[in-house]
This record gives sequence, structure tokens and C-alpha cells, in this order.
Amino acid sequence: MGTIKGLKCRECGRPYPAKALHVCEFCFGPLEVEYDYEALRGVISRRAIEAGPPSIWRYRPLLPIEGEAAVGRACGFTPLVRARNLARALGVRELYLKNDTVNHPTLSFKDRVVAVAVTRALEMGFGVVACASTGNLANSVAAHAAEAGIPSYVFIPADLEQGKVLGTSIYDPTVVAVDGNYDEVNRLCSEVADKYGWAFVNINIRPYYAEGSKTFGYEIAEQLGWRAPRHIVVPAAGGSLITKIWKGLQEFRRLDLIPEVPTRMYVAQAEGCGPIVNSVKEGSETIRPVKPRTIAKSLAIGNPADGYYAYKVVKDSGGWGEHASDDEIVAAMKLLAKTEGIFGETAGGVTLAAAMRLITQGRIPKDESIVVCITGHGLKTQEALADALPAPMQIKATLKSFDNALAAAGIMAAAR
Repeated sequence: MGTIKGLKCRECGRPYPAKALHVCEFCFGPLEVEYDYEALRGVISRRAIEAGPPSIWRYRPLLPIEGEAAVGRACGFTPLVRARNLARALGVRELYLKNDTVNHPTLSFKDRVVAVAVTRALEMGFGVVACASTGNLANSVAAHAAEAGIPSYVFIPADLEQGKVLGTSIYDPTVVAVDGNYDEVNRLCSEVADKYGWAFVNINIRPYYAEGSKTFGYEIAEQLGWRAPRHIVVPAAGGSLITKIWKGLQEFRRLDLIPEVPTRMYVAQAEGCGPIVNSVKEGSETIRPVKPRTIAKSLAIGNPADGYYAYKVVKDSGGWGEHASDDEIVAAMKLLAKTEGIFGETAGGVTLAAAMRLITQGRIPKDESIVVCITGHGLKTQEALADALPAPMQIKATLKSFDNALAAAGIMAAAR
């Protein structure tokens, strides 16, 4: 597979071939992709990356596929927005938003991981792809399976936001709504994967799927002019994204694409589902499962698969973790939209609200570079804002009616 050596256990280091495996048969640790970094030095450079397509595939030698992209060719390379208005509101000097609300094709960072996973699944000869999902992954698996021309099966909690259910169903997958939370859905899917032999992107081909998240970190460094920021705030559900952003930055440093990684990593979760943040605050490597109770359903994973590794990244980088209440989530979504014109989903509200707490606490200095990760579009989670926004101004179709409405609202109309 060129620059890929195979898989290895993240716990005991035992090697495995690059097949559809995800758990070590000796210590039951998770498997991850191992690369030949010496070989990579011969094929990867700043110039080569910059000459590549404006998508995640500009980093193809660093991704676990054998050939070219089979799906998701326009995925990634989303804007890194210099958020000057929001920075002024928060009293910080250098604030950026990594904006995956505009990621192609389903408006979340999950398109990165699924484009890689489906490409690899096709290379391994799978004819069906599937997933357990809190919403965004369901959208993306269904869309990429449609592009690949293969069937997909999507398992979701029955109480998922309707925007995400519709945004999955439109691609004509088989949608299975399960009476239970995500952790119960995921356990069922492990049994289904075992019986039917389908490519479950976040189960039996998870090692390849997870590598797609590295591109989120690659893009941040490249878009900052080939440097890593001092602080990155990342939302966590299963905990994989923060670990892979960190891995991506470390790989760039190892390959001399950036000079150093002075970055501190911060994990953001909702108060109603924050097992990783709880462990960070307690200073305990043990991730204690919780029962999710939050409006941020895309982050509602009470027993995160990569929770321990997310905890380790936070601690090893010198970062921290912070929660956000439901009220803070909604307020942050509104602030983000009002200041920067970005409509983030509830997960984006969690990340910004947690970042605001960290800045107020002084854990993130106000005069250093900060990146806040906005991972999905707000159109997916409109229910959270149903009672939080004002009703439209109602008038008759006359100028006088408009003038009277402005006066009644106490609004001074701006002159030309």
C-alpha cells in the first residue's frame, strides 16, 4: 500500500495487516494505521500539497488508501475564517474559526472521514456500507454510498433531530431508527456488522475512517501559513476528532512541513454529556460513562470509544476541557451567527461556549492564536433555536405600516 505499513495496536503495538480489522486479538486495544514516514518524505512536501486539489485529497499520501479517491472528491479544504468581529466581542487578539459548516457534500466534518472510509471499503471489496450515528455521520454515509452506487444502512437513535433524519433519507439508504441512545445503537451495530459482514465505517473499518479527521488539522496548519496555532478547541462525541487533529499536527512536524507544535488542545462537551471533560477536570484516565441529556445530540455519546485517547491528548498538550450548558449552547450559536455570519449546529455552540469559558478563566490567553472548530451546519439542528429567536415583524404592504412598526419597536432607521 505504498506509504502504509499496515495496522498496529494502540496499546501493545502488535502489528496487523491493512485489512478490515479494528481490535487487537491479544489485548483488545483499538487498531490504527501505521505509516512509513521515511517513504513519505520522498512524496510529500509543501509544494506538492499546494499543487494538489482544493480538497482533502491534496494530502492523499498521508491517507490510508491504495489508489485515488473514489468518492468525496470535493470534500474538505474548508475556510479558516479570521473572526475579527467575534474576537472583539470576546476580547481576544487572534481568533480563527475552522468552518466545516460548508463541507461538501453534507455540511459537516464527517464528510472527511466518510470519503476516506468509503474509498477504502471499495478498495477492500465491500458492497454495502453502514454506520451507527448521532446524525452527521448518517447524512454523510448515505450521500457517499449514493455517489459510489452501493447500498447503505444507517442506524440512528429514534429521537434524532428531524433535519438530520431528512438529510439522510433523501439519499435513499435504509434508515433504522432504534429505541435507545447512541451507545445502545452502537452495541447493536457491532452485532449486525459481525453477522452481515458489511463495512461499518465506525466499527470494522474504523482505523481507516478515523484517519480522515487528520485533514482538519492539516488544513489549519497550512491555512495559517504552515504553522500550528497555540490553542485549538475541539468538540467531542466519541473523542476521535481531537486525537486525529493532534496526530495530523505531529505528522506535519515529523515531516518538516511545520517547524513546531506549540499547540494546546481543549476538549468541549455539553454539561448533559461530558464524560471526557469530567475526566480531564478530575485528572482521571478512567472515562466514566454517562446517560446523555443535552440538546447537542450530535455529541450525545455517553461512552466514547476514544475517550481515553482524547483525555491523553488534552493532558499531553497541556490543554484542558470545559462544559457548556444548553442555554450557553444556544447563546453561542446566536453569537456566532450575529458576529460572523456562520450558522453552526449545536456542536458549534458547545465549542464556542466552552472556548468562552476557557478564555474567561484565563486558561486560554487573550493575546495568543486560537482556533475554534465549527463542525456542522445549524440547519441540521433548528429545533434547538425554536423558542430562542424573535418572531418576524408583521406589517401591511404599505410604507406607513413599516414606519409605524419601526417606531413601535424603538428602531431608528439608518440614513443613506
